[in-house]
Amino acid sequence: MLPVIDMDRARTFYEQRLGLTPGGFRPDGKFIYDAGGSTLALFPKPEGTKAEHTAISFRVADIAASIADLEKTGVVFEDYDLPGFRTVDHVCVLGSEKAAWFKDTEGNMLCIHEELA
Repeated sequence: MLPVIDMDRARTFYEQRLGLTPGGFRPDGKFIYDAGGSTLALFPKPEGTKAEHTAISFRVADIAASIADLEKTGVVFEDYDLPGFRTVDHVCVLGSEKAAWFKDTEGNMLCIHEELA
């Protein structure tokens, strides 16, 4: 579940930029998506999110191709250059995976990751 300030704006992001298929509103006001066999729910929260951590991560088969595809839709990736944590071409290698981060329109930190063999 992800908090959103503006449901219409958030839905545009998740549908047009991330390509998720809308599942519709629930009686409690949440809007859901099928996200690779899991359910992603957006819920209205006027004050939004205050979290600085990753709220959700999507597993992808090819992170470089996924970054290129998402950038074509307008997704902007974060870059980091911190001691022990650096991105190259938006990607950071963390143990057994590669990861890249971006924010949605509501301030939620999202991630895509590719598992390494």
